Amino acid sequence: MQWYMKVLRQYADFTGRARRTEFWMFVLFNAIAIIILTILDNLLGLSSSSMGGGSIVVTSGVLTGIYQLAVLVPSLAVGARRLHDTGKSGWWQLLALIPIVGAIILIVFWATDGHPAPNQYGVNPKQDAAMPYQPGQPYVA
Repeated sequence: MQWYMKVLRQYADFTGRARRTEFWMFVLFNAIAIIILTILDNLLGLSSSSMGGGSIVVTSGVLTGIYQLAVLVPSLAVGARRLHDTGKSGWWQLLALIPIVGAIILIVFWATDGHPAPNQYGVNPKQDAAMPYQPGQPYVA
């Protein structure tokens, strides 16, 4: 839960790096919240169903929609910070616009371990804070 709250506290912080734990714990708690809110929407009669392509039923609810709008910016921010940890720009998240293939590539990027040394986005979040780092200087172990 601390990782979820950490992401929410860094609401629109697209700078720095995020560990895999921070990213995936946010994704987990986000998914749990969406499931719970979808159930509440259905129980309270706040959801509407529509037929999608290929007769897939798409359900959208008021509470779920409000929650998803509220966490949109933090989700993008933690995704960008996670990509920064692997040495990639946050703009790589635009791959999500490519159906299926884009999502698979992003999952691989997000699951990849970060660079052990500082990169252009900051110090390794796993690294001890006692080791100072000056941007633009090479990492010396």
